[in-house]
Amino acid sequence: MTLGVWEEKKSGPLPSTIYCCMSLLIIVLFLRLLPPLKQTLEVDSLSKSVIMRPILMKGHERPLTFLKYNREGDLLFSCAKDHTPTVWFADNGERLGTYKGHNGAVWCCDVSRDCRCLITGSADQSAKLWDVQTGAELFTFKFDSPARAVNFAVGDKLAVITTDPFMELTSAIHVKTISSDPHEQTDEALLTIKGPKGRIQNAVWGPLNKTIISAGEDAVIRIWDSETGKLLNESSKEIGHQNTVSSLFMSEDGSHFLTGSLDKSAKLWDSRTLTLIKTYVTERPVNAVAMSPLLDHVVIGGGQDASSVTTTDRRAGKFEAKFFHKILQEEIGGVKGHFGPINALAFNPDGRSFTSGGEDGYVRLHHFDQDYFNIKM
Repeated sequence: MTLGVWEEKKSGPLPSTIYCCMSLLIIVLFLRLLPPLKQTLEVDSLSKSVIMRPILMKGHERPLTFLKYNREGDLLFSCAKDHTPTVWFADNGERLGTYKGHNGAVWCCDVSRDCRCLITGSADQSAKLWDVQTGAELFTFKFDSPARAVNFAVGDKLAVITTDPFMELTSAIHVKTISSDPHEQTDEALLTIKGPKGRIQNAVWGPLNKTIISAGEDAVIRIWDSETGKLLNESSKEIGHQNTVSSLFMSEDGSHFLTGSLDKSAKLWDSRTLTLIKTYVTERPVNAVAMSPLLDHVVIGGGQDASSVTTTDRRAGKFEAKFFHKILQEEIGGVKGHFGPINALAFNPDGRSFTSGGEDGYVRLHHFDQDYFNIKM
């Protein structure tokens, strides 16, 4: 009888404390068997734990052509083939307004240092001055051929405008005086430089407004005297680009500039001597380039020719923006997202965000995570 009672207790449920100890032991053993967690996360492949969630800004009906921040970095201006330049809040991507008046694709824009005046160049054979705040059209520079590149000089008292070859006209570089009073503005050119054969895709002011730097379809980069129009220097075929120069970006201090070409490369040049400093090689035609004002980084965008986009997967078309170390020339990573070639890139002046504009009509605003600034080569 006693034995039976003992056996009943023996076969009964175990105390709860024993169950708890066994559960903890199993959990500990399970955790020890797990492989170590990786500390790196991929950012659309922009290395080392950088995750960026872009803001998609849809305000254009046609492909993007150009992006430009104002000096403070709180406004972003975009140009596209839909005739209507647009201004956005640079922080959250909210669209503030549009500048209506062009009747053709708008290729380029620039904003004055005080952010009061915007200049745009269009295929409708005109360049226009706009009041940034009200959107009012202040003045129209009329030409006999499409206007393409526009750029304010330091001080905003001069502007350079390029025009395309058309009929019997060659490409040209025009220097215009910008009046502080729109009512006194005139169409008279201070200087007109007859350009080379083919389009001049880009033209910017050199250091101290003493020179004008241009590049275009003939793949040659030229430096002109801004007062006399004399050709001072040009890149050689041996070290220069081998195909159309599609993009040109001047550094903040004007000491060097970056060019992108359809020859699948980008090059860094000295602004005064036109000495080649660095070359960044990619596997796709380059349509747009930009330099970080904060870190030694350059970003390059492009992709397969737009005419073939519909037959190609976005991964095969290589439509991501590629980041390179400016000094080491090594690729850091890339940011994907566009469903077509990237046509425009711009860094915010504070260096903490950048935007891209593509053939798909979208502007993508990327705010960098803190991990981006901790990347070490």
